[in-house]
Amino acid sequence: MYNLSSHFLPIEDDLLAESWQTSQIGHCIAKHTSTDFPEISNAKIVFFSVPEYEGTDNNGDNHSAIREEFYSLHFDMLPPLADLGTLQLMPTKKESFKQIEKICACLLENGIIPLIIGGGQDISYAIYKAYASIGKIITFTSVDNAFDLGTEEDKIHSHSYLSKMIAYQPNHLFNYCNIGYQSYFESPAAIEMLNKIHFDTFRLGYVKANLFEVEPLMRNTDFLSFDLSAITSSYASANVHASPNGFDGAESCSIMRYAGLSDKVTACGIFEYHRELDLGNQTAKLMAQMFWYFLDGFKQRKNELNPNLNECTKYTVSFDDGVNEVVFYKSNKTGRWWIGVPFSTSEKEKKDNYFVACSYRDYEQSNQGEPPERWIKTYQKLN
Repeated sequence: MYNLSSHFLPIEDDLLAESWQTSQIGHCIAKHTSTDFPEISNAKIVFFSVPEYEGTDNNGDNHSAIREEFYSLHFDMLPPLADLGTLQLMPTKKESFKQIEKICACLLENGIIPLIIGGGQDISYAIYKAYASIGKIITFTSVDNAFDLGTEEDKIHSHSYLSKMIAYQPNHLFNYCNIGYQSYFESPAAIEMLNKIHFDTFRLGYVKANLFEVEPLMRNTDFLSFDLSAITSSYASANVHASPNGFDGAESCSIMRYAGLSDKVTACGIFEYHRELDLGNQTAKLMAQMFWYFLDGFKQRKNELNPNLNECTKYTVSFDDGVNEVVFYKSNKTGRWWIGVPFSTSEKEKKDNYFVACSYRDYEQSNQGEPPERWIKTYQKLN
């Protein structure tokens, strides 16, 4: 495995000097100290902070408050987890991003989930390139109050990284999904453009009213990037773009738990933390609890990345034209739903199915004569 120890600074001595109860994360987690680097081959998840803020309006090189709050939380039967400490940045942003790419690629290739404290959200671009470097085509999901497209002329920044991701060649972005955008922060042209290329965007009001619909979105996600600006300022004030509207603390934790539950999610980060704006450490406390909920979900994963057709009930919905139909599969073990989206393989145009996680609501909608939007968009991408 790629040698990671030289890229990280150890955890602060003040934090290591604390004593924790046996059920607290600080007692159970493997830590990077001044004398020891954790054996990550034994870990399923690694936790580290990236204080890279050059491409953002937020600022803060110290994430110790988040780590302290995280360590103080109790957890029953913690998954194998290691804290690598703080990434030691390179002299330039380009070099730091290349370093992040190499580290994340190493972790992903070895089946280890990077759980990241940011830093600017444009770090997501480096993590995307890590997937591309190992040849993996992904669905990228961002919880954010805006899309961060920027303009073609913009350098990479927290408000423009998505356009760089879309333009990157060779393309490894199968789908982009935004959860929680607020219409007054986005131009109608940007919303229309993402819809035309069959990406998924969900307004804040819709998600708050239908939070259970986040579960299938996470089952289709490889990498989740959570921008603190998506959370209302009364719950997460430590962000210069904090807004009166957004998700509350419980909703943010639920989203992270759905991400942890998903067998497909292999990287996750929370970005745009501004230490100096964190009065009473309230944002640090919420971030720590969000990471806790990710671990709580991960602990309950079902090893059900795709439906086991031998353990599913199949439902076929035919439409009035007598030609088109949508096939659903419901797991008899977990009650989860999938749609089979047909596509042609190179073998004499033989049809195969691409499985998309969905909800019972999609099945109900189909029975009313309307194919689910996620089926339509996936079909258009594949055919």
